[in-house]
Amino acid sequence: MFEHFFQCPYCWETISMLLDPSVASQTYVEDCEVCCNPIQLTPVFEANELIAFTAEDIEQ
Repeated sequence: MFEHFFQCPYCWETISMLLDPSVASQTYVEDCEVCCNPIQLTPVFEANELIAFTAEDIEQ
C-alpha cells in the first residue's frame, strides 16, 4: 500500500489515503476523514510509482 497526502476539495484539510499500486489506474469514492464528504479519487500508477492523482468533489 502507498500512503498519499492531499487536500480535501471540501474542507481543504490535508488528509491521507492508502492507495493500492497493484492496479495501474482506478477511480473510486472515499469519505474525507475530517468533514465526511465523499471524494472521487483517481490514482494512476506506473511501475509501482504514483504518476498522477486527482481528488475531486462529488457535486450532490
